[in-house]
Amino acid sequence: MTRTVWDSTVGQKTVMAASGLIMLLYLVAHVIGNLKIFFGAAEFNHYGHWLRTVGEPFMHHEWTLWTVRVVLIAAVVAHAVSAYQLSRRGIKARPVKYVHPRPRASYATRTMRWGGIILGLFIVWHLLDLTTGTVHSGGFQPGHPYQNVVDTFSTWYGDVIYIVAMLALGLHIRHGFWSAAQTLGAGSRSRDRALKTAANVLAALLTAGFIAVPVGVMTGVVS
Repeated sequence: MTRTVWDSTVGQKTVMAASGLIMLLYLVAHVIGNLKIFFGAAEFNHYGHWLRTVGEPFMHHEWTLWTVRVVLIAAVVAHAVSAYQLSRRGIKARPVKYVHPRPRASYATRTMRWGGIILGLFIVWHLLDLTTGTVHSGGFQPGHPYQNVVDTFSTWYGDVIYIVAMLALGLHIRHGFWSAAQTLGAGSRSRDRALKTAANVLAALLTAGFIAVPVGVMTGVVS
């Protein structure tokens, strides 16, 4: 039964939509946490410590954090695999190019594939930079996320990588939120405008919220 659902276009679109919404919920929580950096080092470092102790004593140290990580990894993999499968299915269904050009799609729609690749590469860099410290500049300090973030955004390449990725994220959310709503049955003619407005507002707020951190470091507001 599960295999049958996965092999269908509707099933893959549903997996893609559901996994995308899981990641979206995480992004909302993540940007709220990121903005705590504007309240100072003590507040931000305390937040970083809390992430590792949340759920104690019922949950062991970092168990809740690792549970969230595992769910996110599963969502990212499911999202990427379903996107790839749907793309391959579309190519197989249309081996010959259209004789007449198709109506021009929105910029966000036409860049969903490349946006996904950019975000995938960014996730790897982001984890190696601020989670493991493997590619971190300035000397990674475990338990001191405030200083680690300041170090990263004190480099021009750290700012460029992050800002480009967040702009790609905004475009991805703008199209993906509306598309997911259609797939999951929430869309209709009467709700179409409201859903598109919600997608635009959500994408703009998340993009602005994430970019505010490197801009804060670059301008000296966060130092």
